[in-house]
Amino acid sequence: MFIQAMPFVPGVAEGLLSTDIHAADARHVLLIDYADLETFQARPAGLIVMGGAPLSHPMTQLQSYGIPTVVLGRRQAAELNPGEAIHVDGGSGQLRSAAAGRVDGGGRVPGLQAGAPVYTADGVPVELRGSITGAEGAREAVTVGAAGIGMVRTEYLTPPHGRPPDVAFYREALGEICAAAGNLPVTFRLLDISVDKRPPWLGEMAGMAGLLGMQGSRLFAVEPVRSVVRAQVAAIAELADRYDLRVLIPYVASPEEFRHWRQELGAWLPETVPVGIMAETPAAALAMPEWRERADMVSIGCNDLMQCLFGADRDIPEVAGYLDPYSPPLLRFLRIVAGQAGNDCERVQLCGLLQQLPGVLPLLVGLGFRRFSMAPRLIPTLARVVQETDTGEARRRAASVCEASDSDAVHALLGLDPDARPEMPWSRI
Repeated sequence: MFIQAMPFVPGVAEGLLSTDIHAADARHVLLIDYADLETFQARPAGLIVMGGAPLSHPMTQLQSYGIPTVVLGRRQAAELNPGEAIHVDGGSGQLRSAAAGRVDGGGRVPGLQAGAPVYTADGVPVELRGSITGAEGAREAVTVGAAGIGMVRTEYLTPPHGRPPDVAFYREALGEICAAAGNLPVTFRLLDISVDKRPPWLGEMAGMAGLLGMQGSRLFAVEPVRSVVRAQVAAIAELADRYDLRVLIPYVASPEEFRHWRQELGAWLPETVPVGIMAETPAAALAMPEWRERADMVSIGCNDLMQCLFGADRDIPEVAGYLDPYSPPLLRFLRIVAGQAGNDCERVQLCGLLQQLPGVLPLLVGLGFRRFSMAPRLIPTLARVVQETDTGEARRRAASVCEASDSDAVHALLGLDPDARPEMPWSRI
C-alpha cells in the first residue's frame, strides 16, 4: 500500500491504524476526521487527518504536539483499513504499509545553538524562531536551538476561573515564559482574538463575525478587550527590566492604525521595548515602505494573508484547496513584498504553515527572507533544509517558480507529487 498525502508535521512513525480518538496510544497511527480535532486528546505515534483545512487554527495547534502528521482527502482515506500496520512520514507526506513500531525523526541539528542562526550551504545566516503558547514551548525552543521566540500567542493564556485576565495573571504567565526562554529574545503578540479564537471570558461583540470582521487590534478600543490588552502591556513593562522583550500588534491594516496604537502603547511601555506589526492582509504586506520607517519589526502572518489573497476561509475544509502554497501568484506577491522591504527584508519575519511545506523554505530564502517563526518541533527538520540550501540556486529556483504558469508547473519544478494537495471542489465531481 502506498498513498501520497499532504505533509504537515515532520517526523516518521509506525503503528497499527486506529480510528478511536480516545483509545489510540503510542502503538497506533490515528486516522482522525478534521471535525474531531477540537476534542482530540490522544497521543498516538502518528496522525492522519482526513478532510482537513491545513491553515486553520486547530491544525496550527496540532503542530505543537510534535506528532508526525499528514493530511489526506476522504477518497484517499477510503483505501486505509483499521488494524493494518502503517508507516507515516510527516515530512514527505508518504503513507506505506509497515511493521508496527515507532521511529523518531526529530532531534537537535549538529552545530545549531539556542540564540544563534543556522547557516545555508554558502554561509548565509537564517534565523529559525519558535512560535509558542506557553512556558513549555519556550523550553522546547531552547532545547532544539531556536534563534529566539518569534511569537508568543498570548490569546491562548487564560485564567482557570473564566474571568478576564488581569495584570497579576499576566505578570505570572508571561514571567514563566520569559524565565523558560532563558537568554532568548521574546516577542509577545498582543491579544489576537478572532471569531474562531474567542476566549471564554469574552461574550458576544458587535461586528465580530466572518474572517474579515472585528479581530486583532480592531478590538483594542472595545471593552473588555481594551482592559485586558492594557493588563498585558503593564505586565510586559514590568518584565522588560529583566528580559529582552518585543511586542507585536496583531492584524494591523494601515500605517494610520499602527501610528495610533504605537502612540497609545508608548504611554504604557518603556521606550526600550521594540514595537512591530503583524501584516496579515495584502494591504498591510504591501505597506512595507511605511513599516520600514515607522515599525521596529514586521511579522507577516502567511496563513491569514493567504486566505485574504485567495478569498478562501482557512477554517473551512471544503475550500482548503484554494489556499495553494505552490501558486505562482502567491510567490510573485511575496517577491513584491521582499522587493519593497529592500535591505530590511532580512529583518522581516514570516510565520505560518507556508515555510514548512516541502520545497517552499528554499524558495522563501531565495526571495530574500531570513527570519522564520514556527512550532519549535519543526526547527530541527527545517534547519537541515536551510543547511542544504545554496542561496544562489535558491534565487534562481524562486525566479523560475515566479514565472511558472500554474501550480502543476511549480510541482514539476520542485519534483513534488501534485496529488498531495487538498481536494478542489471540482475534483469531487
